[in-house]
Amino acid sequence: MAVENVPARIGKSVVICGEVKGSEDLIVDGRVEGTVSLSESRLTIGPSANVAADLTAKDVLILGHVQGNVVASGRVELRAGCSMEGDIRALRLAVEDNAVFRGKVDLTQGANKGPDGANAL
Repeated sequence: MAVENVPARIGKSVVICGEVKGSEDLIVDGRVEGTVSLSESRLTIGPSANVAADLTAKDVLILGHVQGNVVASGRVELRAGCSMEGDIRALRLAVEDNAVFRGKVDLTQGANKGPDGANAL
């Protein structure tokens, strides 16, 4: 029996160095270094994740540790206990108590694309 709408998962013991691209929702519980691009999908950084990458997705939920810039065409959520170091560009941002954030925030209508048509921060 096929199960639809179940997000892909990068497990706790998995380490990826390079570029991750996809068109489905993704949960990261392991370590990712490089870039993650999910233009029309939701990206979840799990509580045990350690990410050193630039992230691009429709919506981004951060529960673990992220070092890198985040570009979202929708919403970015920083949950309690997470650590984020880098710049955020999105339409909406939610930050819970006890979330750690170091960086700049740009909440503009133009979060999807820069003037030259490329994702820009």
